[in-house]
Amino acid sequence: MAAGDDLFNPGTDDAGSGLSVKTLLPKLLPGGVPAREWLEQRRATIRPWGPFLDQRRFARPRNLGDLCQRLVRNVEHYQSNYVFVFLGLILYCIITSPMLLVALAVFFGACYILYLRTLQSKLILFGREVPPAHQYALAGAVSFPFFWLAGAGSAVFWVLGATLVVIGSHAAFHQLESGEAEELQMEPV
Repeated sequence: MAAGDDLFNPGTDDAGSGLSVKTLLPKLLPGGVPAREWLEQRRATIRPWGPFLDQRRFARPRNLGDLCQRLVRNVEHYQSNYVFVFLGLILYCIITSPMLLVALAVFFGACYILYLRTLQSKLILFGREVPPAHQYALAGAVSFPFFWLAGAGSAVFWVLGATLVVIGSHAAFHQLESGEAEELQMEPV
């Protein structure tokens, strides 16, 4: 890779663009461009937050069939909103855990240093070139004790549990709109 190349736009020189979220975020996300496009697609298909959070639209389901119908339809209908609820819970967990912030800073700092180093020259260790994937694995191994001390495992399970409770209860208790309710009527057998 030449000095002016970046990860996803070979041949472009962004030395004058400065550091911004739009220039750094694609380089930090795995997969880069597809992840950014997926997130933009989620933002484009987000439903209005007013009806999503309207308390008058919450009620107990009449029976198990109604509960299942609500779960399926609400997850389909509010899928993008639920993605942002999940991201919000992740952000809350990171912000409220200072040690986790330190561990993430160590990991992303090491990855960024490795990224800058690979732009300058290839890393040669014991006469062999070390591929970038192995370098990033080493960064993960170095930052693993920080994640362990920060309780990252419990944070992951807290986020998953909180997401299931919040999204599951919203999807179960949020009433379907009148047009959606008749669309999926189940017939008794």
